[in-house]
Amino acid sequence: MRAVPDPPDQDRWAWGAPTIATVLLTVLGPVALPAAAMSVMATDSCGPDDCSQALTTALDVVHRGTVLGGVLTFCAWLVSWLLPWRIRWSVPRARAAALSPLPPLFVILPVFNLPKGRPSRTAGPPAGPSRRASFP
Repeated sequence: MRAVPDPPDQDRWAWGAPTIATVLLTVLGPVALPAAAMSVMATDSCGPDDCSQALTTALDVVHRGTVLGGVLTFCAWLVSWLLPWRIRWSVPRARAAALSPLPPLFVILPVFNLPKGRPSRTAGPPAGPSRRASFP
């Protein structure tokens, strides 16, 4: 008995791009979510009211990117798997698969590059006496 041949417009490599996106998301997703959740601890040194504007802006970008990026990631990943496996749909499938790991990546990068928490003070000598040990 002979196997039924694929239709002529069947894309034999349709599973490739969504599989790569899935593997990348299994690595990036578990890093991005805890990193975004723990990024709030960057304000521990300066309190809620004394942090620099750059830090609060970066944290806002991270938290909005986590929520909106999570939805975008899931939708793009789902589209990359659910598009018909025909040659006609290979480019949109590859684009959706390439788009799906970008939001977690754009959450991870700002978290690991957060600016300083306290605004810089004017330069000058340290306040108080020096605490250097003196040796005879």
